[in-house]
Amino acid sequence: MPRARSPRKGSKSFSPRRRASNFNGRIHYWPDTVEGPQILGFAGYKAGMTHLFQIEDREKVPEAGQEVKVAATVIDAPPMLLCAIRGYVKTSNGLKSCTETWMNNPTNDIKKLIKTNRKENSNTEYFLSQKDKMTEVRVLAATQPRLTALEKNIPDIIEIKIGGGNIEQQLEYAINLLGKTVRANDIFKSGENIDLAGVTKGKGFQGPVKRYGVRILQNKSRKTIRGVAAINPASPRTIHPHVARAGQMGAHHRFTLNKRILMLGNDGDRVTPSGGFNNYGMVKGDYILIKGSIQGTSKRLIRIRKAIRETKYPTTPPEIIYINTEWGKEKSNQ
Repeated sequence: MPRARSPRKGSKSFSPRRRASNFNGRIHYWPDTVEGPQILGFAGYKAGMTHLFQIEDREKVPEAGQEVKVAATVIDAPPMLLCAIRGYVKTSNGLKSCTETWMNNPTNDIKKLIKTNRKENSNTEYFLSQKDKMTEVRVLAATQPRLTALEKNIPDIIEIKIGGGNIEQQLEYAINLLGKTVRANDIFKSGENIDLAGVTKGKGFQGPVKRYGVRILQNKSRKTIRGVAAINPASPRTIHPHVARAGQMGAHHRFTLNKRILMLGNDGDRVTPSGGFNNYGMVKGDYILIKGSIQGTSKRLIRIRKAIRETKYPTTPPEIIYINTEWGKEKSNQ
């Protein structure tokens, strides 16, 4: 039989494979929605993984209607505080921030992170006077790590777009929520598909075998064994970008599309193993249970966005029979 060859191992899709500069994730595109004004995203901290048993609700699979075992990820999602509103104007160079307004009396944690001299009603009137220029409205939402098992107290502030309706409706919706908290079940529902943005687990500086999966050379190879034999031709005297080379592996920013929400809840004990998640601890309050695995290590911030692509899978809440909360034990042993 012919020898299987795969000369091109390095994909240009993920170039450059460098360490992410910000570990909070970033979202540059938001979906369009025809519903009324609503917040299009959320954020939480990855706690860990577990497994559960559910009734398979996909119709065109062999296990349809049967009890199946599913791996799931738990995201600790305490309520987020909407601390500011920001208006954007469309220019020839893209969207530019034109004005913003902050909540009255920001918390001490927010003051440590962002210095603002916000006084009561100091710039709300000016903010509303600029609504004719605005083409997009976004909110600045702060996480509340004090409500989690994390050691940190300083929140992470992220920007989330408000979709649906016109500018006046979006501004009215945002002003009513300014200074209040928003929960995950106010934005998403069980069975809904979402997109996740985050930074993967870092692996450090690795060689081409682990980084790209290239073939290990024979034992009597000259100079190197765990590497690429020929890295470039004699002419031109340059190394092609597709050649697998050693370098940074992991800690890359990645998007995961169409992940299904299995369950939303506010009782963390229902999904937390006895003794807590490894390297995280107990989930104390609100949580999001997502089907499958997601990028990142525990304690990492995961940004959530409403799905931008349609899916053929069901969007109704699944029927969950059992959630494992005991390390090393299966359902039959309970």
